[in-house]
Amino acid sequence: MTTENKKLLASLYETIYTIRVFESEGIKLYRKGLIRGYFHPYTGEEAIAVGVCAALREQDYITSTHRGHGHCIARGADIRKMTAELLGRATGYCRGRGGSMHIADMSAGNLGANGVVGAGTPLGVGAALGTSIRGEDRVTASFTSDGGVMNGTFGEALNLAAAWSLPFVLVVENNQYAVSTPVEQTTRELDLYKRGQSMGVHSVGIDGNDVVTVYDTMQDAISRCQAGEGPVMIECKTFRQGGHHVNDPGLYLPEDKLQHYLDRDPLIVARQYLMDAGATEAEVADIDARVEANNEDAIAYAIDSPEPDLAEFFEEVQANG
Repeated sequence: MTTENKKLLASLYETIYTIRVFESEGIKLYRKGLIRGYFHPYTGEEAIAVGVCAALREQDYITSTHRGHGHCIARGADIRKMTAELLGRATGYCRGRGGSMHIADMSAGNLGANGVVGAGTPLGVGAALGTSIRGEDRVTASFTSDGGVMNGTFGEALNLAAAWSLPFVLVVENNQYAVSTPVEQTTRELDLYKRGQSMGVHSVGIDGNDVVTVYDTMQDAISRCQAGEGPVMIECKTFRQGGHHVNDPGLYLPEDKLQHYLDRDPLIVARQYLMDAGATEAEVADIDARVEANNEDAIAYAIDSPEPDLAEFFEEVQANG
């Protein structure tokens, strides 16, 4: 992608900022007791979801993770329905039954987030196998993490995708910590993409905080899949800007490493790309204001939405039992 494409760069920046505001305000809602269960912020990793999903086509699929709000938003989710789902309201994507870690939107090709680490990889390979059998022009992108790569499902699923040359892209969001365990304590080889190379999979490691790099790399991966050269593995190096979840202060994160990635914040990088393409401070401010207003509207919508109907819930359980 040419970095002079101002319209696309504006869209990438806006989506990154949308995710950032959504997560920041979501933490506040959690602190107020309006969100039940866990809440895993995507703060600091937004460029990965945005770059990948901007490159995907309308017909393509994604599978997500427990840290999946950014994936959903980047894939075009309605933040009103997203916020309602987080608050457990009937107007949410899963009618309040899924919550933070189980949002899905089949109409947008989002096959769902998953609370089980690494579980999205075999689900994505299964989806890619289905599209291949049906002869469809679809690519499936599965997001996983450095922790997910340590799961046995990683090798089993990616090896099958390679053996069958499936149109599958595995996007590894290497934020360098599985909860509080640093990646260097779980593997001798820190370049995780090399695991894909050992299976004959075209695999690359990139800067996950650079949305343009992610976008360009994903475009190449889609082209390879369309040409029957799949699967592809993309390791995106990034870093969480906080603990594993909203109640984890992240005191184990080294201050120097955290500062290094704060200086390379995806939002800062995307904003600079946009400014370099000719955007003015006023234009960027307009984007920020629109995002913030949309998020305020989504929160008000969710709070005003009804709770799920208990009788309907019991009817569904009985019908499926």
